[in-house]
Amino acid sequence: MATPKVEFRAWMAEVQTRVERSLERALPAAGQPPKRLHEAMRYAVLGGGKRVRPLLAFAAGEFTRAAPERLDAVACALEFLHGYSLVHDDLPCMDNDVLRRGKPTVHVEFDEATALLAGDSLQSLAFEALASSRLADDPAVQVEMLHRFAVASGTRGMAGGQAIDLAAVGKPLTVPELEYMHILKTGALIRAAVVLGARCGEPLGALEFDRLDRYAKCVGLAFQVVDDVLDAEAPTATLGKTAGKDAAQGKPTYVSALGLGRARELARQLRGDAHAALEGFGARAERLGDLADFIVTREF
Repeated sequence: MATPKVEFRAWMAEVQTRVERSLERALPAAGQPPKRLHEAMRYAVLGGGKRVRPLLAFAAGEFTRAAPERLDAVACALEFLHGYSLVHDDLPCMDNDVLRRGKPTVHVEFDEATALLAGDSLQSLAFEALASSRLADDPAVQVEMLHRFAVASGTRGMAGGQAIDLAAVGKPLTVPELEYMHILKTGALIRAAVVLGARCGEPLGALEFDRLDRYAKCVGLAFQVVDDVLDAEAPTATLGKTAGKDAAQGKPTYVSALGLGRARELARQLRGDAHAALEGFGARAERLGDLADFIVTREF
């Protein structure tokens, strides 16, 4: 399996640095009251993570020649919403984890009440980031972007997927049931990242948009399949979070449903499907293709 190209790694590092600076500016200052809450928000978001969702937004923005300043706002919104979901997922009432991105989870470092409020505040800040910036020339397009973002975070997105995940503990799920759960829990925000990034630029035709969304669905599912494989294989020190926790909690995963070998094969198949969706787009879709490769070949 080919690994991502050197020039892609340089582009990825450049975008990650840019996103980190944007997040630093957009978050409330650590010393601003309420100080402890703002410290927890910054702790949750800054200095960690691969920034896959912002990378997808920037790649999709390159596809439609979007202004980087617009993509900065989208990247911040994506990371704030993703950060909120991680803070809440780690709480004792959810997955009850103590390690995230190689450091104590927010409720361990601060306390449960502060973690809950930090997550709530990051979710609100995500919508503020989108609403306070001009993302599209047509106001109707920006409203549609906000609507898609809201759907990705609610019962038809992350929250709904998490509810299904919690209800499925100790129960076997079929592969179609797993796919549905992860289309909501993981895939919805990844698809929103691609669509919102693309919407920041030149308009797309219906066929182009459908193919881009197909690509996003495939990489979203591939991301989760690889996550399940890594949870079963990689050590805690590599993952930066507690390894083997899904199996220990009796959570249904692609590994438990298919076995490691078939799960890896599914990831490769989804990678191929993602590339197929981009066929004919040429150089402007190169970064999207690189990201499909990165998502499937990553080791943490």
